[in-house]
Amino acid sequence: MSSSHLDQRIVAVKPITVPAPDRGIDLQVKVTAPLSGQNLPVIVFSHGNAWSLDGYEPLVDRWAAAGFVVVQPTHLDSRRNGLGWDDPRFATVWRVRIADLHAVLDGLDDILLQAGGLETRVDRERIAIVGHSWGAQTVGALLGARVLDADGIPGEDFSHSAVAAGALIAATGTGDTLTPFAAEHLPFMRPDYSTMTTPALVVAGGKDQSQLSTRGPEWFTDAYHLSPSPKSLLTIAEGEHTLGGIAGEMVAETTDEDPARVALVANAVSAYLLDAFKLNSAAWTALDNATEAGDSTWSISSK
Repeated sequence: MSSSHLDQRIVAVKPITVPAPDRGIDLQVKVTAPLSGQNLPVIVFSHGNAWSLDGYEPLVDRWAAAGFVVVQPTHLDSRRNGLGWDDPRFATVWRVRIADLHAVLDGLDDILLQAGGLETRVDRERIAIVGHSWGAQTVGALLGARVLDADGIPGEDFSHSAVAAGALIAATGTGDTLTPFAAEHLPFMRPDYSTMTTPALVVAGGKDQSQLSTRGPEWFTDAYHLSPSPKSLLTIAEGEHTLGGIAGEMVAETTDEDPARVALVANAVSAYLLDAFKLNSAAWTALDNATEAGDSTWSISSK
């Protein structure tokens, strides 16, 4: 997964509208893919709060160069839709996000067709979902995690049978230490990971101090520690919530700008998925070996 991938030519098509009844605002996606290649695995990517299909190019372009077709929806909470915390729809946006990913997975053939004939070039047995921050909680639901209600009862099962693996980047931890703001505005941030059975990589920053929880950065490792095997955890010691700027270089939220860190996140996710899909284990094995010999700036553990 060296930088040599970055000279692979990729192509992006946007916007493609996906049927999503009762949503109020059209569901649109961007598709990024390698120009050549067959039997390509797919990543459906869920953005963090307020982002859109135009974010996360530093990750998406690397994944496409590594041989993935990447589909990025714009969720309702995108800045371009103007839904604030006080919008009555905000309380249910977490459910609409999950429905968005289901609509993309269910409509994948048509999306690929509209993206320039990609429908003949993908491997439908190798579909992954990846998300960052709020997107990671959204993705977790499709991997089998549930949301606890006020009485601690797990809600419905939102898992999707097409999903074979996933990655959660800076995923919300359990809900027992939410700050008053989070408890009021984001009561759905109470994930139950005990049913998240799908193989997944969890990526956590060692300096990611959330405004939503009174716990420290280890809050973001709950998805790994509290879910069933098989799982892997990539901990990046100096990483903050944007892990070097994964949503884009120099964007407002980036507090820890570091292009090498962004490349590590991108390459670790693609290496993990290629290994999970039994396409190529070399890059993941190399990362695993590097953590043994490593310089302690990052580490991988697996179960």
